[in-house]
Amino acid sequence: MLSADALAYAKSKIRDIPDFPTPGILFKDITPLLAEPRAFHIVLDSIAERFIGQHVDVIVGVEARGFIFGGALAARLNASFVPARKPGKLPAPSDKVSYKTEYSVAELEMHKNSIKRGARVVVVDDVLATGGTAKAAAELVTGQGGEVVAYAFVIELAFLNGRSVLEGGPGRRIETVIAYG
Repeated sequence: MLSADALAYAKSKIRDIPDFPTPGILFKDITPLLAEPRAFHIVLDSIAERFIGQHVDVIVGVEARGFIFGGALAARLNASFVPARKPGKLPAPSDKVSYKTEYSVAELEMHKNSIKRGARVVVVDDVLATGGTAKAAAELVTGQGGEVVAYAFVIELAFLNGRSVLEGGPGRRIETVIAYG
C-alpha cells in the first residue's frame, strides 16, 4: 500500500484548467503528472498493486489517455493490451458501440476477436466522470465474450456519479487512485 504522502504528491501534479473543453468545466489535466516520473510511477504502482496475484488476461485502454496507463499496467501485470479507439482509427474489421459522454454522443471501436471468450479484463482510463466511456468499453469486451472483472481509473470525479453507472453492470469492482468531490 502506498503512503498518503506518495498519493498526495501524485495528486499535486494534477493541474486544474478552468473552462475546458467548454465554459463551466474544470478540467483535470494529467500531463504534469506524466511529466514527473515519480508521480507517474506512484499512480501505476497504486493501480497495479490492486491486481497483483489476481488473474488478469487483458487490459483494455480507452483512447487516448487510457492508452498511457493501460499499456504500462498491462506490462506490469503481464497481461495483453487492447485499445478501445475512436471511430476510423483501427485498420481491421472492428466492433463499434455508441455512448453518451458528459459533452456529447461518441463511439468506441475495438478490433473484432481482440478478446478471447472467457478472458478476464480490466478496463482502464484516466478519469471516471459520468461512466459512459468505460461502460461502452465494457460493452465491447462482453460483446466479444470477455469478462470485465474491474475498472481502474487515475481520477474519479465523484460528483458526476459515474460509479453508479458502472456498479450495476459487469465488472462491478471500481478502483480509483485520486477522487474529487
